[in-house]
Amino acid sequence: MAARLREDYNKNIKKKLMDQFKFASVMEVPKLEKIVLNVGMGDAHANPNGMKAVIDELSNITGQRAVKTLAKKSIANFKIRDGMEVGCRVTLRGDRMYEFLDRLINVALPRVRDFKGLSPKSFDNFGNYNFSVMEQIIFPEIDFDKVEKIHGINITIVTTAKKKEAARALLDEFKMPFRS
Repeated sequence: MAARLREDYNKNIKKKLMDQFKFASVMEVPKLEKIVLNVGMGDAHANPNGMKAVIDELSNITGQRAVKTLAKKSIANFKIRDGMEVGCRVTLRGDRMYEFLDRLINVALPRVRDFKGLSPKSFDNFGNYNFSVMEQIIFPEIDFDKVEKIHGINITIVTTAKKKEAARALLDEFKMPFRS
């Protein structure tokens, strides 16, 4: 069974975007490429149990195993050496990506405290959208009683759009809650 948002994209959204931007080919229509979730933990090298808990939480949220990220170079002020564990990440593609986006928009973001919408200014020049959630407990897969430490998650939505406007229109069609 295909993801609900993917079916909606193929049936309705593609046609709307094609008309709106006057694309010559269906292949020009922007689509989601991947969603990357990243958690940075400064104390990961000092707290291996915390790192394991974060990896388990991220794996529960996405349904896919998280990968540890390593420091690329030493930074003395942060007491980090080259090759130390500094966080973890997950890259979602295909149906898992669409399922996650569906849950993010319809379940998780409405649970954010004092939520007024996402910033429409967080698009880069290549059609990608970046934002962070401050607490992992907004996801229903996380059991609040078992959480050791509250941490944020950086979420990057990568699209095939060439311009900010096309990427914004794509996410608007997915009903992404942007501030007006």
